[in-house]
Amino acid sequence: MYMKGPCVYILASRRNGTLYTGVTSNLIKRVWERKHDLVEGFTKRYQVHTLVWYEPHEDMRSAIAREKAIKEWKRRWKIELIEKLNPTWRDLYDGFV
Repeated sequence: MYMKGPCVYILASRRNGTLYTGVTSNLIKRVWERKHDLVEGFTKRYQVHTLVWYEPHEDMRSAIAREKAIKEWKRRWKIELIEKLNPTWRDLYDGFV
């Protein structure tokens, strides 16, 4: 379950669809904003709204470092990361609300 604090997350448009990796200090709020297209940019343009993976961190510095590392990964590695935690690509946000 999500703990308050820095978090790295991946959103998807659908299973094996477009992926977006981000970092936030408030996962529930950030995903809600993305789901309701309140943030201009990539997630709104490509309808990337499903929270498929997240990872809490002790501090923002480590979360940002992890986000940057994941953004450099090959797509296949990101999919493997998602499927290790969430093999059915269900929307993990539903467990928060």
